[in-house]
Amino acid sequence: MHAETAGSKAVKWILIGVSVLFLGVMLLLPLITVAAEALRKGWETYLTAVTDKYTVRAVLLTLEATVCAVAVNTIFGLFAAWAVTKFRFRGKKLLTTLIDVPVTVSPVIAGLIYILTFGRQSILYPLLQSMHFKIVFAVPGIILATIFVTFPFISRELIPVLEAQGTDEEEAAALMGAKGLTIFRRVTFPHIRWAFLYGVVLCAARAMGEFGAVSVLSGHLRGRTNTLPLHVEILFNEFQYVPAFAVSSILVLMAIVILVIRSVIEYRGKKEI
Repeated sequence: MHAETAGSKAVKWILIGVSVLFLGVMLLLPLITVAAEALRKGWETYLTAVTDKYTVRAVLLTLEATVCAVAVNTIFGLFAAWAVTKFRFRGKKLLTTLIDVPVTVSPVIAGLIYILTFGRQSILYPLLQSMHFKIVFAVPGIILATIFVTFPFISRELIPVLEAQGTDEEEAAALMGAKGLTIFRRVTFPHIRWAFLYGVVLCAARAMGEFGAVSVLSGHLRGRTNTLPLHVEILFNEFQYVPAFAVSSILVLMAIVILVIRSVIEYRGKKEI
């Protein structure tokens, strides 16, 4: 028995050591490198890089695309999750499969698909041109690509929780005369609010870091269609390494904020269970 306990302790510390080593090499070391390179030429150079007009524009565009993606996917995620878990209908399997499409399709391919759908060679292009509405190489294309790559996150967080909840409480509320919106607000949402907030946080994190689809649709127009990841790429390709790492630090700080929010949501959610 003592030997088994000693062996278990050895395995535990080996696993902990491997995990810490992996996280140190794959996570902490890159973060330290980003911070060191960003400040290599001092705070003045760092502040100049992060307050540059193109950087500010990239930050604003990233936040705009993130807010739009979260807003659209919140509505879609709630509706899709509620439909899949609370109703029986033909095509349910197809709907759940389509929800997972952005996870399986490469973002670059998604960008190319949208170029074919809304670009000059598309049958929709004359209509868009007559409406003076531009998607490809414009901000709407950035937002559309961000929405596409992030829309499974909220619904996929809600579906398992709603399935575990069942329909008994909603049916009881309906028998007592409650309407659909009241049932959702008073009965359904209190059970899913932490999963919902967790999905929103994941959606926002994915939207801020999106590169592939946005890169294809943006046209890399500096100051107009460049998000933060694209701006970092341009600076790096121009051999402006210190500014590139300085701008990268903004993304790192955003990621840290998202992680803190996610941890708080996880803690509050587990505390209430």
